[in-house]
Amino acid sequence: MTATAAPLSSPSAYADAVATAVRAAAAYYTDGSTPLGDDEYDTLLRAIAAYESAHPGETLPDSPTGKVAGGAANGDVPHSAPMLSLDNVFSAEELDAWAAGLERRLGRPVTAWCVEPKLDGLAIAARYRAGRLQQVVTRGDGLAGEDITHAADAVLGLPAELTEPADIELRGEVLLTQDQFDHANRIRADHGATPFANPRNGAAGTLRAKDRPYRIELTFFAYDAIGPDGLAHSALLDHLAALGAHTAATTAARPRRCATTAEVQQRVEEIAALRAELPFGIDGVVVKADLAADRAEAGSGSRAPRWAVARKLAAQHQVTRLLAVEWNVGRTGVIAPRAVLEPVVIDGVTVTFATLHNPADIERRGLMIGDQVFVYRAGDVIPRVEAPVLDARTGAEQPIAFPETCPRCGDAIDTTEQRWRCVRGRDCQAVASVLYAAGRDQLDIEGLGGTRAVQLVETGLVTDLADLFTLTREQLLTLDRMGETSADNLLAAIATARTRPLNRVFCALGIRGTGRTMSRRIAAHFGSMTAIRAADAETLAGVDGIGTEKARVVAAELAELAPLLDRLAALGVGTAVTAPTAPAAAPTAGEGDTADDRGPLAGEAVVVTGSMTGALADLSRNQMNELVERAGGKASSSVSKRTTLLVAGEKAGSKRAKAEELGIRILTPEDFATLVAAHLLPA
Repeated sequence: MTATAAPLSSPSAYADAVATAVRAAAAYYTDGSTPLGDDEYDTLLRAIAAYESAHPGETLPDSPTGKVAGGAANGDVPHSAPMLSLDNVFSAEELDAWAAGLERRLGRPVTAWCVEPKLDGLAIAARYRAGRLQQVVTRGDGLAGEDITHAADAVLGLPAELTEPADIELRGEVLLTQDQFDHANRIRADHGATPFANPRNGAAGTLRAKDRPYRIELTFFAYDAIGPDGLAHSALLDHLAALGAHTAATTAARPRRCATTAEVQQRVEEIAALRAELPFGIDGVVVKADLAADRAEAGSGSRAPRWAVARKLAAQHQVTRLLAVEWNVGRTGVIAPRAVLEPVVIDGVTVTFATLHNPADIERRGLMIGDQVFVYRAGDVIPRVEAPVLDARTGAEQPIAFPETCPRCGDAIDTTEQRWRCVRGRDCQAVASVLYAAGRDQLDIEGLGGTRAVQLVETGLVTDLADLFTLTREQLLTLDRMGETSADNLLAAIATARTRPLNRVFCALGIRGTGRTMSRRIAAHFGSMTAIRAADAETLAGVDGIGTEKARVVAAELAELAPLLDRLAALGVGTAVTAPTAPAAAPTAGEGDTADDRGPLAGEAVVVTGSMTGALADLSRNQMNELVERAGGKASSSVSKRTTLLVAGEKAGSKRAKAEELGIRILTPEDFATLVAAHLLPA
């Protein structure tokens, strides 16, 4: 998406724009705060540059154009060689035009390109003597930076000693991964500090901080070096990794050498598609001439090299206003706050609502109604409010009012946990609970839609899941617009639901902390509802992927649901018994089942993506995951290094690209159906 800006129509508008950009850059390069999102800042710079191009005699001395870090940063430690910024392009067309311009400058085609992620953090230079780290310096104004050696021990991936006694200066980016960012804000909240607005600002603020009573870890990625001469850029990155420095080669967005601009564009698209799955933020993709000879001949300007450019991506952070907070009650009675926002476009999507998680999260972030707030959205993830822009407060902001009673039924609220809950639990949202249980991936009760569920609950025929299995034809015929045929069909669907396998029945309970995948694992691990109910939190924690905290929640939920589970058992629902997969003791090598006995997918971690065809065409994604686990595999929704097999249907998209990048085995739906034919259920 190309960044566009309304033209600056007058000298005063231009001067205001320059002042705004200078303030934003100064805030970011001083303590990591900023009142502008990435897109807003980029758009403002383009408007300033356009005005200066049209009015060359009116350029202000403090204009950020043509300056490293917008002229806002400086330092007193001289760089061994200028540490420049990058020029930006905002579309495939602009990238092609830049590449063509570079080749015109060289008078020949660029021999090869290197394409790598543009990491969203703070650029540093790390100086090594005889392989030992001596000094770490920020980029500053490109000629001199600030000494931040005091922060080096908290930066993962920046080794104190290299694998060789080399004299070298590593250059790279220090950032907060998403996990590090979340952990950092928890630590800051514990110490009464304001949360970081986003990972990028948090990294800048953390590197400069001194004498904090707590430690925040960051991560370093090397992308260049001063010292080795004559190496192609791609070869240099390999050399840095061999020295023990962390590089993007360990990620799905690893640098790639490309022979043509068509390959460059393809790799840019692949990295952009991976963006939501990366554990750290990127704000673009960097394209560089790979060979040292091409780079030397192209040279550099005062602000940026001519042989590299950043293809910027649409920002995933934006600033907008928090208009209100809504309190919604979920099917398990959890009361969830939702932010109502002034509409803002993030990564091509208009966002008007965002999650606030829970009341404790609101208090930790110090939010108020009327605040300008940073909002974050990655891929298809629900947007979330991260932090207020404190410098933008006017005094008119109002505290967020927390509910004193359940917003839906007016009963009391249990506030003993971070996620508040109506004391009536599921009974507060019986319709939602019934609808969830009847869904396709749970009991799959055809004919039980929203209108019918409301009728059943409001007439008192159904108060919980067990009541569905006690309904009679006579009761159903009392409902509005329920004919004999519809009643018979619904009863037949309920009768079929009674025989659903254990994992479907367990999933239908809607236990907090579980879903379709975890329900399959729990059912397979224990083999019966009786065994599941007998398990305490410690035993439940033995289920693959459940974890101690989630096990505690599941155990508490099972205890709460005991009366319902007793009634379901008496009605013959969820009583199927299978052989549990959890052995009493692990078999020694050579003991136990053979691979054939365990299934053709034994030991495989399988991801299914795209539209299925052939024998699998009618299977939902949940049914595909059930098939994977019947055949002995472990189903997952995302591709990672642990994935061993991808089933790629039509329009597989970014997951296929990531699997190819990681060298993961890929099967078509037809080949996969052949592999697991013995485990396909009859139609």
